[in-house]
Amino acid sequence: MTIAAAAAVVLVLLAILFLRSAARRQRESARQAAEAEARLSELMRAQSEMQGRLSAMAETLSARQSELNQAVSQRLDGMTHRIGATITEQTKSTHENLRRLQERLAVIDAAQNNIQTLAKDVVGLQAILSNKQTRGAFGQGRMEAIVADGLPMGAYAFQAMLSNGTRPDCTIKMPNGAPPLVIDAKFPLEAWNAFREATAPEARRAAAQAFRRDLDVHIRDVSGKYLISGETQEMAFLFVPSESIFAEIHEHFEAAVQKAQRARVVIVSPSLLMLSIQVIQAVLKDQRMREQAHLIQGEVALLMEDLSRLDDRTRKLQAHFLAAQKDVEQIITSTDKLNRRGAKIGAMELEAPAEAEAAHDMPQAQVVESRTGLLKLRVVDEE
Repeated sequence: MTIAAAAAVVLVLLAILFLRSAARRQRESARQAAEAEARLSELMRAQSEMQGRLSAMAETLSARQSELNQAVSQRLDGMTHRIGATITEQTKSTHENLRRLQERLAVIDAAQNNIQTLAKDVVGLQAILSNKQTRGAFGQGRMEAIVADGLPMGAYAFQAMLSNGTRPDCTIKMPNGAPPLVIDAKFPLEAWNAFREATAPEARRAAAQAFRRDLDVHIRDVSGKYLISGETQEMAFLFVPSESIFAEIHEHFEAAVQKAQRARVVIVSPSLLMLSIQVIQAVLKDQRMREQAHLIQGEVALLMEDLSRLDDRTRKLQAHFLAAQKDVEQIITSTDKLNRRGAKIGAMELEAPAEAEAAHDMPQAQVVESRTGLLKLRVVDEE
């Protein structure tokens, strides 16, 4: 009995606890439902506010989009206009650049043609310089051209024979009866080309020694053959037909240049030869002016004599003019007197005594007789 009662009590207690738990859960569910309803109403209110804001935002976005479309269209139009203008300018600039490019290409074509022509000339010059005879003729021809351009005919001679039987390339006559100046146009170009083409130090040193030896030999030949006392000048010119060779000789072979100067042989380039020719031309011109000075003085003396005679004749003619002017003035004086006397005679009214009555009876005429009786005037008055 006791266990059953205890079990019943336990069951009752469990039922009470269950009922209380169910009531508590019901109250909790009601509270949660109220809270959920409140939250739902809050959500509904927030949703309505959100819908209003979304509608306002949609309207604002629509207005902004229309403004943006308008601004974008305006900017696109302006950009299109600027792009069109830029493209037009670029097109014009491109055409102008193409035109200039065509002109430059034409100039380049002409320059290329000139370069090709120059290349042919260089090849021809190389062929000339490769041959000893043609190379000597080239140097001599250049020297002859410089001399012939700078001096008058008769002031120089080519291949003229000297008293020792040698023929220098050129002799230039000096003023005041001085001996002529000798110019030699030969040059040891083979040794020079070997020196310039040598690259190894030993080969270059050997080529320099060979060129120095050939140059010394040539300088001694010029000094021994062409420097004749009393017949030629005390110095001679050794013509080098290239300015670059002349400069390199003075740079690398200074001892040979000094030796040539001691041997009274001057190494000259085309420009130095031209300058020397101009100096000689000025000296020859001064000599010709001095030679013609006495002729000018004689002509001036004759001119002064003619001027003196002209002065005497002019003074005589002036005296004749003065005398004639004086005679004319006397004639004018006489004619003035005659005019005055004629005027006085025309103004006179004379009557003869014996014929006064007869003249009184003649009212329309008057007879005027001069004192000598030889001149009778009859004056008729007409009304």
